[in-house]
Amino acid sequence: MVAMDGPSGTGKSTVSRKLATKLGAGYLDTGAMYRMVTLAVLRAGVDLADAVAIADVARKTELGIGTSPDEAAVTLAGEDVAAEIRGADVTTAVSPVSAVPAVRELLVARQREIIDEVLGRVGGIVVEGRDIGTVVSPDAPLKIFLTASAEVRAARRSAQDSAAGRESTHAVAKAAVERRDRLDSTRAASPLRAAEDAVEVDTSQLDIDQVIVALAELALHRGLLEGCPAEAAR
Repeated sequence: MVAMDGPSGTGKSTVSRKLATKLGAGYLDTGAMYRMVTLAVLRAGVDLADAVAIADVARKTELGIGTSPDEAAVTLAGEDVAAEIRGADVTTAVSPVSAVPAVRELLVARQREIIDEVLGRVGGIVVEGRDIGTVVSPDAPLKIFLTASAEVRAARRSAQDSAAGRESTHAVAKAAVERRDRLDSTRAASPLRAAEDAVEVDTSQLDIDQVIVALAELALHRGLLEGCPAEAAR
């Protein structure tokens, strides 16, 4: 198993998917799960300051999350919400929703179930999020903490928004990135931080292929490529 943590805009999703494909492993985007709960909370019209009501919505929400790196389906009560959970409203609200301890407890339990199921079925999984190496799977054999400068992350986020047809500017994206960093790193429940034994990888000056090569080498040295072609680490 590979635990992939880090703030938004570091390339976690793309890197995690590509690494999972290279390793022949499953893939889990835990951030999407928090975004789905956030969308459910917004649809229910719940006050973001009402932790009890938010937790109640989370318990009743029917989440569907795929574990294939090629096509990780994201459904809310059977509805495809892959695009909607990346919208501005959800992005703004996901930090306060994610900070509710009951929500984290519920989703961490579900994430562990998914990880165990995929490990048993496929033999490996790359899991991305913000507390994978510290809370969800502290015994993961390889923990990665991706970083990048705020400027670079803002540029990436703005480009992603534009490509998806969402209005964005560099200034707005940077403010959103810095706000998310502040909220995620200071919350009481499972704050964003690198695990003590995580390998920190700064992606500011690296392209995706360079990051994948570096991570595949790490996976090889940790014995996670046993049974995989040697070319996987090249």
